[in-house]
Amino acid sequence: MITIRKAEFITSAVGLKGYPEGTGPEIALAGRSNVGKSSLINKFINRKNLARTGNTPGKTQMLNFYRINDEWTFVDLPGYGYAKVSKEVKANWGKMMEEYFSRRENLRAVIQVVDIRHEPSLEDKEMHTFLRNRGIPVLVVATKADKISKGQWARHLSQIAKGLEIADWHMIVPYSAETGLGVEDLHQAVEEILAEADAESQSAFTEQVFTDQTEE
Repeated sequence: MITIRKAEFITSAVGLKGYPEGTGPEIALAGRSNVGKSSLINKFINRKNLARTGNTPGKTQMLNFYRINDEWTFVDLPGYGYAKVSKEVKANWGKMMEEYFSRRENLRAVIQVVDIRHEPSLEDKEMHTFLRNRGIPVLVVATKADKISKGQWARHLSQIAKGLEIADWHMIVPYSAETGLGVEDLHQAVEEILAEADAESQSAFTEQVFTDQTEE
């Protein structure tokens, strides 16, 4: 399981020019406003207030970058689906995410955060389809699992899987930032993502070395 030795907020950005230098793999978090992305990050790294949390949905209007162990980065994306923000703000959020997904070469996967108590919204479905169509690996995490009884988890996770067209609801990670449920499972999933990213990087390096030697 991942050991979090260091975690720090790097920067917030609204566009490509504001992104930090792209060193190491990045894992982005996408989800509806107030679904608990910041709380998920804080629990994952065992820090109370690194990621900004608030009671006002739609407050996060930028991409927030958090550097972990000086090796990889969590990127908290603007929440989607909050009805009380203007159409202009919604359009800007969409542009920010479109640019990030299109231009960030070190993005390795997206953790899509949903609320276990509710069926996926239209925005949840659109985001999931968008990621899959782009070939971006996506892991669905169902937060607020402490709000319902354990006996109801299977039914709710099945509804989420059906709504997002996921073959097996067991692929969804039930999670609670309050109790720590699912933290170890998420640590393991992230570890596997990073290991795969490292293998791809090593393969690309080996291929380049071979190419260079052949050209000589």
